[in-house]
Amino acid sequence: MSLRFYDTATAQVRDFVPLVPGKVGLYYCGATVQGDPHVGHIRSAIAFDQLTRWLRASGYDVTVVRNVTDIDDKILVKSADSFRPDAAEDPMVPVPNEPWWALAYRYEQEFAKAYDTLGVERPTYEPRATGHIPEMHRLIQELIDRGHAYPALDDSGDVYFDVRSWPEYGTLTHQRIEDMQAAPDAGPRGKKDPRDFALWKGHKEGEPETASWASPWGAGRPGWHLECSAMVTKYLGTEFDIHGGGLDLRFPHHENEVAQSRAAGQGFANFWMHNGMVTFEGEKMSKSIGNIITPAEMLQDARPLVVRYYLGQAQYRSALDYNPGSLVEAAAAVERIEGFMQRALKFLYGEQLGFVVTERVPEAFAAAMDDDLNVPQALAAVHETVRAGNTALDAKDKEAATRALHQVMAMTDVLHINPLDPHWHSGGADTAAHQALDTLVRAQLEERRAARAAKDWSRADAIRDALAEAGIVVEDSAEGASWSLG
Repeated sequence: MSLRFYDTATAQVRDFVPLVPGKVGLYYCGATVQGDPHVGHIRSAIAFDQLTRWLRASGYDVTVVRNVTDIDDKILVKSADSFRPDAAEDPMVPVPNEPWWALAYRYEQEFAKAYDTLGVERPTYEPRATGHIPEMHRLIQELIDRGHAYPALDDSGDVYFDVRSWPEYGTLTHQRIEDMQAAPDAGPRGKKDPRDFALWKGHKEGEPETASWASPWGAGRPGWHLECSAMVTKYLGTEFDIHGGGLDLRFPHHENEVAQSRAAGQGFANFWMHNGMVTFEGEKMSKSIGNIITPAEMLQDARPLVVRYYLGQAQYRSALDYNPGSLVEAAAAVERIEGFMQRALKFLYGEQLGFVVTERVPEAFAAAMDDDLNVPQALAAVHETVRAGNTALDAKDKEAATRALHQVMAMTDVLHINPLDPHWHSGGADTAAHQALDTLVRAQLEERRAARAAKDWSRADAIRDALAEAGIVVEDSAEGASWSLG
């Protein structure tokens, strides 16, 4: 089967043929750094990380661009809210007054930390919006020259895209202009049509001087949608293979991106790929409901490997539903893979890792990934191979066990959930705690082995029962006992 992806623009699964043979240009929307990352951000990053890894495993040279929106209305509001003189009970105590650029950079680091912790590979390029103002000016001028943009009619310094000048507006999300709501990025006073959206926002009284740049239309700052169009074309060209992002970005963000880019004469994205949302027990996560789960909270309950497994286990276009047992189920799945690998390593190599993986991923895994990144089916292939490998170990079939181990390693490497990967053992409190626990449990298992050798069955059972009471499951096999968290 050839690679096939669902394209939002055509609403169908299409064969993927790159614009340049052997090369893929992928852009996906990064964060607006106005707060801590939420699970939707991280789920999206993991989905496109899986895509990138599979494209590379399929032989493509992939250039990945993920932007940082570091200037935006929300960032300015958050910065302004950090200065509240009325909140200071003691006039001698300094009140926080964080500049917008400092706030943006601080949260950008939180995103980078979350991406790194959960194994999201750094993109080839990660441009910030504030570093690409000249490119944005050129794009605006091109749109004005072509009759698709105009300076605001109220002398505010804003510049708007004229949606009615572009007949294809609405085709990405399959809407008619008449059915759309007004663009919320500026009031309608200076617009020809309430749906026209801002390309440039004139500097307003009360806004920081540092949040504006000189332009032919007056001091101001770029509109959100314009930023991505200017950045992607700088790094991937005016036509590229894949544009990705969360389902919530289809409208207005991506609709506006494709309109302004194509109106400027660019081919832009050949495929549009959107990942689904994360829900909480079937409901949309919302601050007002109080059902938001953050990556930081997940990482308090489970290892980073388990959190990555959970956030990456669904087909990327589907909703991923979280419930209190989700991480427990993901941990059990990871431990089945991990347990088999530990058994196989001990049987085949004496736990030494100095060997080369000789097996390719099984056909079932490759077919699943080629079919619009069907990760659930790919994981089914992983677990089926784990079962077959355990059967081979029970039968002491060295050839079959070796094949299964190498296939499981190849598959989990693609999904970046290989428990043997050094990334998941790179230090930190979680890893240190796991190593300490492993040392203590192994001492107990050695004492239990000695008790069984001496036929002291009551002592051996007591040790097993004490471990079970602590949530540790002991598994006996011909190669000895192993443990996992139950």
